[in-house]
Amino acid sequence: MKRFWMLLLYIILFAASLLWIYPYIWMFMSSFKPSSEIFTKFWPSHFTTEHYSFILKSAEAMQRPFVRALLNSIFISVTVTFAVIMTSAFIGYALSKINFKGRKTLVNFIIFQMLFPGFMFIVPLYVLMRALGLLNSLSAVIVPSLMSAWGIFMFTQSYKSVPNEYIEAAKMDGANDFWVILRLMLPLSRSTASIVGMFTFIGIWDNFMWPLIVIRDYNKMPLSVLLASFNKEYGSYVGPILAGSVIQTIPMVLIFLIFRKYFLQGISMSLK
Repeated sequence: MKRFWMLLLYIILFAASLLWIYPYIWMFMSSFKPSSEIFTKFWPSHFTTEHYSFILKSAEAMQRPFVRALLNSIFISVTVTFAVIMTSAFIGYALSKINFKGRKTLVNFIIFQMLFPGFMFIVPLYVLMRALGLLNSLSAVIVPSLMSAWGIFMFTQSYKSVPNEYIEAAKMDGANDFWVILRLMLPLSRSTASIVGMFTFIGIWDNFMWPLIVIRDYNKMPLSVLLASFNKEYGSYVGPILAGSVIQTIPMVLIFLIFRKYFLQGISMSLK
């Protein structure tokens, strides 16, 4: 009887996994179908790369610089990810290993700030970016994301598990706090750095609302916003939109495959 329920559970989980992955399979398959068969056939009469050729070559003529948008997305995501790891590593060290007045209040404020949904700050951030003269520039997307309360919290918790004797030994050898963070604490927290970096990269790479608000120039748009402009003004070009969406997912898949070991370690650590 127990085997029957286990088998039933596996069947249900397998069916649920198919439902979960079906949209991506459909999108991937449709990006190689002829336009006339995208909505009519699951398996096409023949495969074609015309949509990829269109979005890589013809989009420029339509004033939609796809390659430029892809490079913008890479630049924004890499810059923000690096900045978040560095700022979180340094602030997390101060909050976990340095005693100063108001430290507990600051930690509580960071945890408290994590409870607010991001859309609450869109209007104040827009006013700030306009006052700084950063609207319609890549800086308007990068600057508000240079620090992450969640990243600081993760590093703070990770550093608490590092014995203070390691730090004291390093300082006896002449190391300063800057050296201790970069050469001791950060390497010992590789799993935390990888999970913070991966989720930050994915969040920025998929970010749509904020870049849509602050950027109007097609040459400065990230890929997520540029693909939406295709959908709005060239709705008949469904194939190129799907091809662009597949290309947009490739960096995230590669990052997961490269950092899979540290990512799983970070997930296990956060569940303890």
